[in-house]
Amino acid sequence: MKEVKERIEQHIEELSKYTATPGNGTTRLSYSQEDLQARNYIKQQMQASGLTVHEDGLGNIFGKLEGTIQGAPSVMVGSHFDSVPNGGSYDGPAGVVAALTVAELFHKHNLKPKYPLEIVALVEEEGSRFGGGLMGSRGMTGLLSEEEFNRLTDKDGVSPEEAMRKIGLDSSLPKRRDPKTMKAFLELHIEQGPILEEKNIPIGVVEAIVGLTQYQVTVKGKAGHAGTTPMDRRTDALVAAAKIISQLPELAIKEGNGTVLTTGRLNVYPNGANVIPDKVVFTVDIRSGKEDNVQNVIKNMQELLHAHNKPGSEIVAEQLLYIPPKELNPGIRQLLKEMSNQIDIPYCSINSGAGHDAMVFSDYTDVGMLFIPSKAGLSHCPEEWSDASHIAQAVGIFYEVAKKLTEVES
Repeated sequence: MKEVKERIEQHIEELSKYTATPGNGTTRLSYSQEDLQARNYIKQQMQASGLTVHEDGLGNIFGKLEGTIQGAPSVMVGSHFDSVPNGGSYDGPAGVVAALTVAELFHKHNLKPKYPLEIVALVEEEGSRFGGGLMGSRGMTGLLSEEEFNRLTDKDGVSPEEAMRKIGLDSSLPKRRDPKTMKAFLELHIEQGPILEEKNIPIGVVEAIVGLTQYQVTVKGKAGHAGTTPMDRRTDALVAAAKIISQLPELAIKEGNGTVLTTGRLNVYPNGANVIPDKVVFTVDIRSGKEDNVQNVIKNMQELLHAHNKPGSEIVAEQLLYIPPKELNPGIRQLLKEMSNQIDIPYCSINSGAGHDAMVFSDYTDVGMLFIPSKAGLSHCPEEWSDASHIAQAVGIFYEVAKKLTEVES
């Protein structure tokens, strides 16, 4: 366990270096130079464990240990390696590092599986560059079509294809993956909440993942001079957007049942101190454990937007992402619990309030997910931290589960 823990710490420390904001958290946007640096490191580690490495047309990374059964589906282990701006070193990378460590253990013990073991490092889970989120897994499963992928741009108007080409990736490679090639998907993630730490339990076996939707709302007004346009003749997009945004949280509060709503991104145009804003674009993120609650808030939000649609202005809401609540595979959950008991690691059942690639894959293959504690429940900030010993315990469980699922030959 000590050797595994030290190896995990080395991986986390190395990946944390690849940030656009040194000293102020991890900022690693998809297809950036920091992405390229992390990508090269991940591929090198995969190769060192004897895996055959390739990337798809989304830039997802795969390292495969072939099985003895010709054409058999893979047992996949992994997570994402992008970040939010000024995030932490564990959200995503902890899962990638756990997967790499499982592969290292297979390599060290010269295990020969019947079903392939495949380590996966996914792009753009956070949606920090191109919006929506979960792009790597949605593209793999066909939930994000080629046409939708080609329409995406970042805040500077750069398309994924352009950004990929800049770091040497080929977006013309196949993106969609046949579900028949996937036997199971295992993902480790930090909890991003306080429950496990407060209970002093190192492992959470995820039972279900919250449903979520994301909208992009565009409010259009009319630009004008800040000094010469009378107040009663203005169509100020920012004032209209501010009124809407201030009323949105109440929709989630009234809905209750743990429903939450967040306005996380706001862009003002033309963004001049002496110009009346003519356009504002902001995001709305709605989450709940029950699909009815999400749908009710969407309906109420649309009514609110309609009420603010005044003459001379225009308000448009575009749905970027919709994923209903997902229960994870009962058989994999039971296997995770059995292996935890077998190697004497305490665990509890837990639900996820955050979205993960695992929820996307759950409609296409058998999915299992583990959480480890987050210090003070913090995430998406530089202070984010999880204990490498907890990651090592999760690796121990995944190692045993992966051996069983790949039917390792003795």
